Amino acid sequence: MSETAASAAPGADAPRTPHSTGKSSKEARKGLFARIALFVRQVVSELKKVVRPTRSELVTYTSVVLVFVAVVMAFVTVIDIGIGKLTFWIFGG
Repeated sequence: MSETAASAAPGADAPRTPHSTGKSSKEARKGLFARIALFVRQVVSELKKVVRPTRSELVTYTSVVLVFVAVVMAFVTVIDIGIGKLTFWIFGG
């Protein structure tokens, strides 16, 4: 982090060491299974926040992606054919 970002950050009064997490030594010394359980709880909590698209949104998004891919494929095909014809014109074929 740059000096300006560090000074603009809230709570930037106290310099922090790379290993300083702000936790007490008791919290930092959790066992392996406790850390795994915490991780799983956090993953489940984050997954509960996921908003799934409706059927119409999903159809719209899929259509947009397919049309975009088709346009890019057509563009690359035209460029490829053009470069191929130019190469045969220059070097003979």
